[in-house]
This record gives sequence, C-alpha cells and structure tokens, in this order.
Amino acid sequence: MIAEDSVLLREGLTRLLTDAGHEVVAAVGTAEELLRAVDEASAAGAGPEVCVVDVRMPPTHTDEGLRAALVLRASHREVAVLVLSQYVEERYATDLLSGSGGAGAHGTRGVGYLLKDRIADVAEFLEAVRRVAAGGTALDPEVVAQLLARSRRGHPLEALTPREREVLGLMAEGRSNSAIAAALVVTDGAVEKHVSSIFTKLGLPPAESDHRRVLAVLRHLEAA
Repeated sequence: MIAEDSVLLREGLTRLLTDAGHEVVAAVGTAEELLRAVDEASAAGAGPEVCVVDVRMPPTHTDEGLRAALVLRASHREVAVLVLSQYVEERYATDLLSGSGGAGAHGTRGVGYLLKDRIADVAEFLEAVRRVAAGGTALDPEVVAQLLARSRRGHPLEALTPREREVLGLMAEGRSNSAIAAALVVTDGAVEKHVSSIFTKLGLPPAESDHRRVLAVLRHLEAA
C-alpha cells in the first residue's frame, strides 16, 4: 500500500512499483485512509506486506504519516513499513525504529526510513522496498547520523571509539559485515572485532542475524 498526499508522486510510485512487478493493493492520500485500508484488507485476509508512507500528510501536514506508521507497527505486526520523508522527524523516527523488533505472521517485520531528496537511483529504491518487505531494513545514512547524534549524550554510545561509531552507523543502515569492510577498506575480521566490541559496550549479546543486530542497536537510539 502507498500513502502519499501528492497525487503526482502517489501515481508515480504506483506506476514504478507496478512496473517492477509489485501489486499495489491501495494508494491513498491521508493517514486515516491508510489505517482504514489496512484494517479492511487485513480483515479480508489480504493485508499488505509493506506500506510505503509519506510523513507529512493532511490535515496538518506535520507528522500524520509517521504517527500512522507507529499505529501500524503496534496493531498490524505482520506489516512492514517504509517511511518516505523530506526531513528526519526525530521524535517519532526513534520510536518507529526502536520498536521494530516484533515478529508477525510472515516473520520479522521490516522497517525503513528514506529521505526523498536523497533517493537518486530507482533501482536502489526498489531494492529498499524489496528488502523491507522481506523483513530487512533500509535507512538513509543521514537518518542514522541524526539519531545517533541525538542519543549520544549520556548514553553508552559515548564509550564507543570513532571507528566503532562508523561501524555502528553502517550496521544501522542494514549493511552486512562484508559490506561494512568494503566501505571502510578493512578486513572482515576487523569488522567482526568492532561489532563484538560495540555489543559489549552497549550491553547487547551477539545477534544471530544482521537484521536482529541492527534492530537491537536501534532500540538503544532513544534520547536520554
């Protein structure tokens, strides 16, 4: 499902996703319509796998979409959510990401937060939708950076070294150890040591998968 108040962007997303082989079961213009559409579809046994949601929607054009995404995360735990925005809405973004560890009927729920103006490649966007729908994460690096900065004061993150913070930021984007190693031009073994140190300093046990690891870290990004 798509929730976007701009008619042109809503139609564009619908065409883009349809051409890529996805079924768009509904495309609405308000957060209220989104919640109603998900409720009705789920009641009929045809709920969406993922909702692509704009943040600023009618009537106030502030944070209706993001608050609706939080409602979906609580009431439809099987539905993945990919948020699109021009801004990082820190207050609710942290809640959205840190509360994304539950599992629904189709497994671990996916979550994403992308900034519209920074989406420069259609293929990357489509891959983000696919990854989130499959239970993964898709986070813009700027979103990660702002949430990390917000949570750093009075937080165990202060104990991390600059390199560990780099690794943590790349982890939160959903990158694997191999991808992190390639980005930082270090060995996989070095990344594994950094990851182990990060979890030790944050009081987190090693996770069984990259996705669970990312979600565990994101739960600790709430402001003090």
